[in-house]
Amino acid sequence: MLLPAFAYAVREYPLPTDGSDVVGEVFTVRAQHEDTLVALAREHGLGVQELSRANPGVDPWLPGEGTEIRLPIRFVLPPGPREGVVVNLAEYRLYYFPPGEERVLTAPVGIGRAAFRTPVLNTRVTDRIEHPNWTPPQSVREEYARRGVELMRVVPPGPDNPLGDYALMLDTPGYLIHGTNQPFGVGTRVSHGCLRLFPEDIERLVWKIPVGTEVRIVHAPYKIGWDGDELLLEAHRPLEEFEHEGLTVMVRELLKAGGGASDSVNWDLAEEVAREAIGVPTVVGHRQELLVVERNEVRLDGVEPDLE
Repeated sequence: MLLPAFAYAVREYPLPTDGSDVVGEVFTVRAQHEDTLVALAREHGLGVQELSRANPGVDPWLPGEGTEIRLPIRFVLPPGPREGVVVNLAEYRLYYFPPGEERVLTAPVGIGRAAFRTPVLNTRVTDRIEHPNWTPPQSVREEYARRGVELMRVVPPGPDNPLGDYALMLDTPGYLIHGTNQPFGVGTRVSHGCLRLFPEDIERLVWKIPVGTEVRIVHAPYKIGWDGDELLLEAHRPLEEFEHEGLTVMVRELLKAGGGASDSVNWDLAEEVAREAIGVPTVVGHRQELLVVERNEVRLDGVEPDLE
């Protein structure tokens, strides 16, 4: 399906009312000769890695005029309560569930590099700031010094401030959700632990997210949910510090979603989806259908028929 000729920043969807765990649709656009995946990602509210992985084999700098580019804008909602802010590190994506509004807003984020990992934790928003100062910690000042750059102890607002124009303070010292003066890094591991949003995304979200909002930072590379009778798996590459878990997490979550019934899942397909990790929700199972059993009686799986 081709996307209409308009662009998005923060994406907004009504929450499903039918018990579904999925929002959005996958669209395609045709690249123009001047397009890059970096530019298309920002234009359509995606991170560059997110868009690249959904389009394997496409040159990120020269996709080629007329090339169909798949936009992975269908999402299995993150695990846990649909409330507050949820950041899925493996997905490089933030979700915000405004209280009492039955909708979700979502945007790509940049996260901490391996040496400055963004932690998995529960926290909350403590302040909303326009034109923040940046007070780099000593470790960051030392890193810059090794590159021959002397950082000020307090960097004032302006084009050299990596926090951008807006920031959400968190009840965890040293961590913020903020804008950036380097938007090409959104959707990648580039920060010193904070969460970076495109400038237009943080500008829209900063005043929508009240002080006191709960923030859950999770690592969920395998998001699983139902859409009607279809069981979907949305797979992302685990961060390197979680790679030792292998596919165990995926198997456990699929069994949980399928009610413990392993025969409701196409395991070969699920493994393929998990290993490809392109971030596009894929049907890997169905709710167990009526089964024919002894004496041609019909039962729901898990309910023993009356054979007397």
